[in-house]
Amino acid sequence: MYELSQIWFIIVCIGGRYMTLLTYQIFKTVAEMGSFRKAADLLGLTPSAISHTISTMENELGFSVLTRNKSGVTLTNYGASLLPYVNAVLNSDESLQQAVAKFNGLQQGKVKIGCFSSICINWMPDIIRIFGTKYSGIKIEMFQGTYDDVSYWIKSGIVDFGFLSKSSAGDLPIEPLIEEPLLCIVPEDYKKDPANERMTIQEMSRQQFVAQRESTDADIQNYMRMNDLHIQTKYHVVDDLSTISLVAAGFGICIMPQMVMNGIPYKVKSYLMDPPASRMIGIAALRTDLMAPAVRSLYDYIIATYKR
Repeated sequence: MYELSQIWFIIVCIGGRYMTLLTYQIFKTVAEMGSFRKAADLLGLTPSAISHTISTMENELGFSVLTRNKSGVTLTNYGASLLPYVNAVLNSDESLQQAVAKFNGLQQGKVKIGCFSSICINWMPDIIRIFGTKYSGIKIEMFQGTYDDVSYWIKSGIVDFGFLSKSSAGDLPIEPLIEEPLLCIVPEDYKKDPANERMTIQEMSRQQFVAQRESTDADIQNYMRMNDLHIQTKYHVVDDLSTISLVAAGFGICIMPQMVMNGIPYKVKSYLMDPPASRMIGIAALRTDLMAPAVRSLYDYIIATYKR
């Protein structure tokens, strides 16, 4: 009978080749860090041990999983195809360890969660602090990125679940939490058309915009397409605060979700739009029925706390 700490070294067979979970963890870490040395530092191993493990893995598989170059390493096409399956194996091991801990009356494990910037700023500090106080044995690992990043992380098993807007979730199952309005943000000295207290499509179409990539704000891009709003812009940015800072400096206007505007340090004004717009925020996961106990605990806590 294996001790729980020994599960790490159980041999897993894929494609007729036998490798340990440690081999898969090394491969995953190297892929994420893009460097043997960085992976070695993170795992507490030597770079030569990391290199030897990857070479042995490639010999066993019969193909290269990494391309080596002076700046580090990158995944080959084979490696990129293999990574989601490796993540699935490692996630299954984590689920097993958490289940054993639960049988022993313990609440422990690790939960990996993906989020976009406004969730990271407004919700994640309280989630980590309050949930962490209640379940001190459960560690939360957070990944921040765009909608596209979070969707990819969920599908590839890098995170257990993640926050997305409903319109950006695509084919991922999503549990709706809260709907919030989209607002038009303008410089503090902007002269509003007095004919309408809301910002109309006609008025916005006459303004220069500070725009974000579609992967960052799919809901805003959808609103523009649905209302035939063709914007003029010379400024293409990624994060919310950079967008708002350019608006405050007088370089244009933008559209932002209401949550983004909480506690911003810039002097701007915001208006509801005509026609109105909103985004639905939710949490997405591939299979809620296969969640590890620690993952399920955090998933249920978020729904109970934030669902409106």
